[in-house]
Amino acid sequence: MNYDETVNFLFEQLPMYHRIGATAYKDNLDNSLALDEWLNHPHKKYKTIHVAGTNGKGSVSHIIASVLQEAGYRTGLYTSPHLLDFRERIKINGKMIPKENVISFVSENKEIIEKIKPSFFEMTVAMAFKHFADSEIDIAVIETGLGGRLDSTNIITPIASVITNISYDHVDLLGNTLQEIAREKAGIIKQGVPVIIGQLQEEVFQVFYEKAYLAEVPMYIADDTYKTEITGVCAKYRTINVYRNEEFYFAGLKLPLLGDYQDKNLKTALKALTIIKESGFLIEPQAIINGIKNIIINTGLQGRWQILSSNPTIICDTGHNEDGIREIVLQLKKTDYKKLHIVFGVVKEKDLTRILNLLPQDAIYYFTNANIPRSLPAQELKEKAKKYKLKGEKFDTVQEAFNEAKKNAEVNDLIFIGGSTFVVAEVL
Repeated sequence: MNYDETVNFLFEQLPMYHRIGATAYKDNLDNSLALDEWLNHPHKKYKTIHVAGTNGKGSVSHIIASVLQEAGYRTGLYTSPHLLDFRERIKINGKMIPKENVISFVSENKEIIEKIKPSFFEMTVAMAFKHFADSEIDIAVIETGLGGRLDSTNIITPIASVITNISYDHVDLLGNTLQEIAREKAGIIKQGVPVIIGQLQEEVFQVFYEKAYLAEVPMYIADDTYKTEITGVCAKYRTINVYRNEEFYFAGLKLPLLGDYQDKNLKTALKALTIIKESGFLIEPQAIINGIKNIIINTGLQGRWQILSSNPTIICDTGHNEDGIREIVLQLKKTDYKKLHIVFGVVKEKDLTRILNLLPQDAIYYFTNANIPRSLPAQELKEKAKKYKLKGEKFDTVQEAFNEAKKNAEVNDLIFIGGSTFVVAEVL
């Protein structure tokens, strides 16, 4: 197979959660362990950092990877889902896995693929771990896909485990309460591995505390250690002062991730980097400054309060659950515009009662659906939104919705695109 045929095989033949939903989810690690055994345990050939959480884990992973890269380490980064190119999931020092490596991995491991029939995610994790080992990296930042305890990435023993936050998402698989969801995320906490919790959440603190206690490992709350102060904002970055244990730590950090919610992710990443340093990695202050400033250049991170153009202003954000939407709405309230246009689509299993009541009623909506089986049809979304006094029209494709919003928007208006990673991906 050539590259396109190989990727089509991965998308079409292997069950893919992001396309079809829960039927692609495996509730055990059997296939991941079998692939790991087949490949001779590649993840044991380098150090790893494991990052889980409901929101922010992608941003935290990218910040950590960017700083490690600036510190001179050959750094692997595994994240999901991708926005434009499958290979975004597997990067070394910001460079995507070469197409020929994707082809060779699938062709060389056809026997085990046909034998155990792994999911798309199980296969991709194995590909990443093997690529990192073959490339002789120093360290890899590994983001979980869904949950933690039964996530395919959870065969690693990292030098630090990071859990960003807990919110309602994937309740059909992870649990109906925050405590149940937290227990799944806490599954990445392992014996002898320090754990960093991004923010103190009273509802789930005990879950993490008990798991860390049983694992006999220290647990750190990033919020307890770091405080941030915004000193300036421009179109390209926000300038931030950072305090550690009430003492001045960094002045004028330039963070090109423009959402206010990124302050939480910055603090989480800084705490994780402290633990990484304690494990023997040399990370000078200048590497932290440069890594944060150059995060987008170094890693290619997209879709986080990303300004696509001006006159009218067009912004997209991949936040798609209750906490993510709440942060987006808060950010919209701080943004200047004459009229607000929202291109919006969601996936079928999303609990809309937790989302639609957060959205502004004075916006003009362009309800749509991404081109994947999991998408909630635009007409159904429009009807559900009516109950929350959200007004707009439905469009059968994201491109049609986006084009209509651009046609209607005036120079001082704002077009926001969101609700689903896949809606944002199609606009990008």
